[in-house]
Amino acid sequence: MARFILVRIATMLVTALCLTFIVFWLTNIGPNLEKIARSEAGSRISDAEVASWLERNGYAEPVLLRYAQWLGVAPGWTRQEADGTWRGRCLGPGETPEEAPAFCGVLQGDWGFSRVFRRDVSEVILRGLALTGALMGWVMLVMVPGALLVGIVAGMREGSRTDRVLSTGAILTTATPEYVSGVVFIAVFSSSAVGLRWFNGSATSAMDAITFQNFTLPVMTIALYGMGYIARMTRASMAEVMTSQYIRTARLKGVSFGAVVLRHALRNALIAPFTVIMLQFPWLLTGVVIVETLFNYKGFGWTLVEAAGNNDIDLLLAVSVVSVIVVLLTQLISDIGYALLNPRIRLS
Repeated sequence: MARFILVRIATMLVTALCLTFIVFWLTNIGPNLEKIARSEAGSRISDAEVASWLERNGYAEPVLLRYAQWLGVAPGWTRQEADGTWRGRCLGPGETPEEAPAFCGVLQGDWGFSRVFRRDVSEVILRGLALTGALMGWVMLVMVPGALLVGIVAGMREGSRTDRVLSTGAILTTATPEYVSGVVFIAVFSSSAVGLRWFNGSATSAMDAITFQNFTLPVMTIALYGMGYIARMTRASMAEVMTSQYIRTARLKGVSFGAVVLRHALRNALIAPFTVIMLQFPWLLTGVVIVETLFNYKGFGWTLVEAAGNNDIDLLLAVSVVSVIVVLLTQLISDIGYALLNPRIRLS
């Protein structure tokens, strides 16, 4: 197991480097850099002034070198101005290259500065992660138990009326996008047109204090969409397990139906849904973009939209790195958990 984990971690590091370089290259192509120069120095500057601004701010260096500087494995660029002052990636106000650190990248904890929010990228990311983490936590508390219960009940009675009703409901929730269900919830439960003003149509107040009124609609919008998929997977796995030979043997020995389900069927039936549940974390982290925008909840997904829409390179890179790390970590945990739940898997 230890060797398996070490190999997976090494694979994760290589994958993270490749993906972050691709994102870095895409965000640092010529047109994007030109937009940054014109937004910072003025939209009416000439092409020569754009090139001069990019050179003075370190954007004219090769992409590989700037990627290494961003990572923190290459010294940051420095430049002396005409008045004798120094400017550079690692230089603070009034510092000289001798006083400032030579390396200042992601590995040193320096994620850059957000041009949109005018704050350190690390502060913006941590705030967005904290808000989305709260949303994800409540969604998982609602989605996972509900989906497992629906899937287990449907799989226990495959082909029955209960199975057909629950399966139809699961398909309908999965087939309804978040932006449709979210708009319907707002129109029905928070609009004066219908009259059922039970919840708030905006979750902005939940950023300060979460209440039942301001957090129910975004949580239910996300939970219902993911619940159907998990329920269908659980139902299929449970139905397959219930037809296994050892289940029939236990029933023939006189073991009660409830004991068969709880002691024999449930553990094996949860192997496949466990992987699906773990894959919900990266989907929740980046897939809440629509819901957070719809309900004006300024979490990680909303931050991603702002970074991409305003060409905020440092913030967009940080969001991409966090997303990659979450995806790789959840896949590692999923593989380890799958191996622990299923002893037939051999690690080589």
